[in-house]
Formats: sequence, C-alpha cells, structure tokens
Amino acid sequence: MGNADKPAAVSGQSSTELLIVGGGVMGLWAALNAGRRGIRTLLVDAGEIGGGASGGLLGALMPHMPDRWSEKKQFQFEALLSLEDEIATLEAETGLSAGYRRCGRLIPLPKPHLRTIALRHEQDAESHWISGERRFHWHVLDGPPLPGWPEAEAGGSGFVHDTLAARVSPRGLVSLLAAKLRQLPSVRVLTQTEVAAFDAAANTVTLQDGTMIAFGHCVVSAGFRSFPFLDGLTAGLSASLGQPVKGQAALLRADIDPGLPVIFRDGLYVVAHEGGRVAIGSTSENSFADPYSTDAQLDALIDAAADLVPALRQAEVVERWAGLRPKAIDRDPMVGAHPEHPRIIALTGGFKVSFGLAHRLAAAAVAFSVDERIDLPASFTLASHIAVARRST
Repeated sequence: MGNADKPAAVSGQSSTELLIVGGGVMGLWAALNAGRRGIRTLLVDAGEIGGGASGGLLGALMPHMPDRWSEKKQFQFEALLSLEDEIATLEAETGLSAGYRRCGRLIPLPKPHLRTIALRHEQDAESHWISGERRFHWHVLDGPPLPGWPEAEAGGSGFVHDTLAARVSPRGLVSLLAAKLRQLPSVRVLTQTEVAAFDAAANTVTLQDGTMIAFGHCVVSAGFRSFPFLDGLTAGLSASLGQPVKGQAALLRADIDPGLPVIFRDGLYVVAHEGGRVAIGSTSENSFADPYSTDAQLDALIDAAADLVPALRQAEVVERWAGLRPKAIDRDPMVGAHPEHPRIIALTGGFKVSFGLAHRLAAAAVAFSVDERIDLPASFTLASHIAVARRST
C-alpha cells in the first residue's frame, strides 16, 4: 500500500491499513492473505472467532454438476483443488489438523430419468474435471461401492460416485486459521468487539468502547450482518443485497470409517468425520421464529439419514446446531469494492459454498485493497449483486 493510501490517525484515533469486520471463515482467510503480504491488519468480531455460521458441523465441499461448464464452475473447481494444498501448508506450519479429506461423494439415483442425466454427466466430468495430470471422475454405478453406505434400495436406478468432492471440519479449519494468524506479526485480532458506528466518507469506525479507528480499506465479512450495512451504503436499491438463511445440523457418534464418501440426496448430507463422528444436515430455511434453536425439521433430517444408512439408527446425537448463513440476492458469493465507496470491500454470501471458495475469494478481496485485480466470475462481484438488487421488484 502506498503512502497516499495509509490512513492518517488523529489524536484519540488508532489506524490500520486494512480493517476486517467479521471473523468467520471469509474474514480469517482475508486476514491470512493480508498478513502474508505484510499488510498491517486489524480483524474485529462482535463475538468469538468462527462463532457464527463458520462454527457449524457439516463441512461438505461439493463441486457443481459438471454439465454446462462456465467460468463460475471453473473457478469453483480450481478453488476446491487449491484448498487441499493451502490446508496442507497451514497444517505443516501450525501442527494442527483441519480434518480435511478428499473423500468423494455418493448420490443415489432413485428414478430412471436421473440415471440418464447422470450418464451424460460422465463425459462432462471427463472433459472438465482435469488439472494437469490430475483427473477426477463421475462414475455411474449400479450399486453403492460399500455395503450399507447408503442402502442399495436408496438408488433404485443406481448411484453417482464422484471423486472430486471432499470434506473438512469447519471448526478445525477455523482453529487452524486462527492459530496461523497468531504467528503473523502484522495481524491483530479483537474479539467481543462490536463496531458501533461507521463513517464511510471519513474511512473510520468507532468501536463499542469509543475507540475510533481509521482505515485505508475495510473488508466487510460479517456474514449475513454484512447486508444491512452494504444496503445503507448503496443508493437506489429495490431490495436488500441479501438475507440470512437458517440451517440446522446434527453431529452423531457412530463407528464409521472417516474415509467414507459424503452422501447427498435431495438436500440431505451425511458426512463422515474423524473420531467416529457423522454430521447430518442441513436445512435451508428462509423464514423462522428462532434462528438459533433446533426443532422437528432437524429430527426429520436425522430420520432421513438413518433411512439411508441404517447403521445410524442407534447412533447417539452428541450435538444439535442451528445458525444463520448469508445468502446474497443473486445466491453467489459477493466480493469486491463498493462502486460508490471504493475503500469498502464486500466479502460475504455463498451460503452453500463458502468453505470451498473462501480462500480464493478472500485473496481477491485483499487484492482489491492494494489496487490489484484477481479475475472473478462476473456474478460474484458486488457490482453485479447491486445491479440485481436495483432492478428487483
């Protein structure tokens, strides 16, 4: 960052080159990217690190379907591959584990027409799921490759087995990132620190305790709480830039091989994790009475998982989780400098794909703060979301 971009602190102020508001997986990756560049960075979170949606249970890293290939699908494919190396590097540097494994995914095909579609996708995957010498596959099978995971009856017309999907422990990855940030001298983290006021014209925030902080750039990565703030900065909106979506999930204790593929059927995920744990989820609720309590909808997911995998019928439920995830108006992640306030950079959205893309989205957000550009799919940009929100009725 050049001298002209450095915030000038006045009496009673602190200053930082980069302020990051929100310490979920997006904000943590942004702080890591900034710290690796030596940018003086302050990350503030109103609660604890990873205390929101990033502190969930599921951790499924799912590729898009390989048909109708697009820049968005290519971006996600490259992100899912590069995440493996990023995590391996961080694990070596910290001695911690993110619970990552490229386990693959199984999709039951209950109807004949689904098998016909799946067979077409085999060639799509052969054409697009390629990176150098590495190839990933979309196999259509007559039965599950392992007995009981899931029940053969679940796939009346067969099963898809893809070898690209992976899983990670959400809390393990958050802890890994937080540990790495403690090793970076240019990064400071403040938890239980609410931003009480924001002055986009003066490039300052005021914290709960009255501390005023001047910033060169500010990355807004506060999950669904980012949307009202960004709405307030944006003229001419006909709809909000996003909304919270409630998700419910459960963690079971079962004698399950942690290397088993993720099972996906009709929005239900069954994810084997290390230590004999299986995550079940998740709901996607646009309306809800209590955002942080679980209810019969989670019970129905647990029952559906037991129907798929009878070995889970007697499994102990060790945790029930509910939380709010950020869904941008155009569903895709929302990243980029605000067109009216270029020192404000959005980094949110992507409520179903955040863990798989966060490292690359954060790198793009930090690049904006130093006047660099990383190419993003057009639909990911903040400007694109603003355009959708302005023409919504």
